[in-house]
Amino acid sequence: MRFSIRSLITLCVLAVIVGAIYYFFINKGITYPWHWERIPEMLFYYGAKSADDPVPRLRMGVLMIGFVLTLKISFVAIIFAIIIGTIVGIARLSKEPVTKGISLAYVELIRNTPLLVQLYIIYFFVGSVLRLSAFVAGTAALAIFAGAYVGEIVRAGIQAIHKGQTEAARSLGMTYAECMRHIILPQAFKQIIPPLAGQFISLIKDSSLVSVIALADLMFQGQQAVARSYAAFEIYFTVAFLYLVMTFTFSMATQYIERRLAISD
Repeated sequence: MRFSIRSLITLCVLAVIVGAIYYFFINKGITYPWHWERIPEMLFYYGAKSADDPVPRLRMGVLMIGFVLTLKISFVAIIFAIIIGTIVGIARLSKEPVTKGISLAYVELIRNTPLLVQLYIIYFFVGSVLRLSAFVAGTAALAIFAGAYVGEIVRAGIQAIHKGQTEAARSLGMTYAECMRHIILPQAFKQIIPPLAGQFISLIKDSSLVSVIALADLMFQGQQAVARSYAAFEIYFTVAFLYLVMTFTFSMATQYIERRLAISD
């Protein structure tokens, strides 16, 4: 997977911004005591975990534990968002007024209310009734929220395919489901990769909101580490960098898929 010129320029710009911030702190008389030496042990450390696990070995620190949980939450939410969004996108094009109305109501309701409010409703109301864990409730909230946007992206992608292809497939005896599966959706998928990538990158960043329901993701672990060590700038800079690693890697993977699909065309 090779880096594009645009990606390298983006990294250089980010490096300049971080360097400028650091230079500002050092040279403008701000007497903040930097303690970067505390960060490595929050990522990885060598030692025993507890009395129940006294064998010393390389272990993940609190920030890496949160990093892994954030990846898990984001991955599961993305999978379910794709499933929900595909169903909603197809339903939005249905000729059945009830199906179309329900999908439209879902999209408008989710897109026009804050994610934080949806998270509270699902965790405190739905979660308490169905006895959902914080992980399930947080992941469900993210998937439902992103699913509404993915649904509109899928709908736009399907509508970008010429209607003549649907008519040709139906004239060959294909059902509507077969036409969508074999003809329309594979072509629409290539059209919607860029907006889907942008939506999923936003989802990874939005996952930081699950910290409000005490789910020990990267943001929550960072907040707890700041409360214990008071190294606010060092920890939050590290947290921001770890989010950047996730989103930038996802962006590079998306660009790679786009290039591969372009070659197949």
